[in-house]
Amino acid sequence: MKAILIEQEVTKGQILNHHAEVRNLPEDVLDGAAAPAADAAVPAMTVDVLFSGVNYKDGLAVGGRPGVLRTSPIIPGIDLVGRVRESADPWFSPGDLVVLTGGGIGESLNGGLAERARVSSEYLILVPGGITARQAAAIGTAGFTAMLSVLTLEREGVTPADGPVVVTGAAGGVGSIAVAVLAKLGYEVTALSGRADSQGDYLRKLGAANVIDRSDMDQPGPPLQKRRWGGGLDTVGSTVLANVLAQTRDGGAVTTCGLTAGSDLPATVMPFILRGVTVAGVSSVYTSRSIREIVWNRLATDLDLSLLDSMTTEIGLDDVPQRAAEILDGLVRGRTVVAIGR
Repeated sequence: MKAILIEQEVTKGQILNHHAEVRNLPEDVLDGAAAPAADAAVPAMTVDVLFSGVNYKDGLAVGGRPGVLRTSPIIPGIDLVGRVRESADPWFSPGDLVVLTGGGIGESLNGGLAERARVSSEYLILVPGGITARQAAAIGTAGFTAMLSVLTLEREGVTPADGPVVVTGAAGGVGSIAVAVLAKLGYEVTALSGRADSQGDYLRKLGAANVIDRSDMDQPGPPLQKRRWGGGLDTVGSTVLANVLAQTRDGGAVTTCGLTAGSDLPATVMPFILRGVTVAGVSSVYTSRSIREIVWNRLATDLDLSLLDSMTTEIGLDDVPQRAAEILDGLVRGRTVVAIGR
């Protein structure tokens, strides 16, 4: 089978040797050390992969950056969409169209950048009706995380009546889908991007009411600033997140799910104890199947699939290393799907 294989040597958190290439591999590689752990309660599934994606994590893994891969050799790809080939789980039947995001694939388990995958059924779900295989891959981890973030804002009581909601890293995969979903739900969305000049028209097409440059927010500011946001959806972390928190209105909430600007948070407790601001972390990797179904059903109703198509670029397996480098360099907007076998 055709797949991307990563082999690397890591010592004390430092990558000494790294090699990623497209290869023809024997299928017994799926039974190797990176296969799902044996657990009779969680059947393994064999899936013929139709599409995968290239997320920021995939860019880090393929590009030889530390912090993602837990084993070597490994097939990367934290998303996959395909048809069930063999099923030991009565929930699924051969031929079912399924999607898997996270669950450890592409990190500690073989992932979706291959023609075939053997995965645990624990985090697998049926693709909702009305969403094509390509669109499911375009949603992928990024869209799943974006919708999970929106649901978190709703849970924290942030409504369109509370004022503008800011989305940081808005031209990226998570940000693009978040802008589209929030706008459709009636929120006044301000899109924050380091590429505001070049991506402004794109972000307005997705539904952003305002577009501002990240330079307005990436320098340290006072612990409390002018109240601007009813809520926020942050994908970049660091000083940007600190400023969003300092500018959030009383009782507002901000979700955080990314660290492209850094893993630090140079903030104070002032927004929390003087304005009652909530910061809520969003992690999508090991979300339960029941929550996954809720999130995907909301995506089926609250994401304009024509907008999703407009923000999606399709590539082949051979193009993944180059696209991974472009993602790490901040040159990619929207979503990238990988047509397996193209």
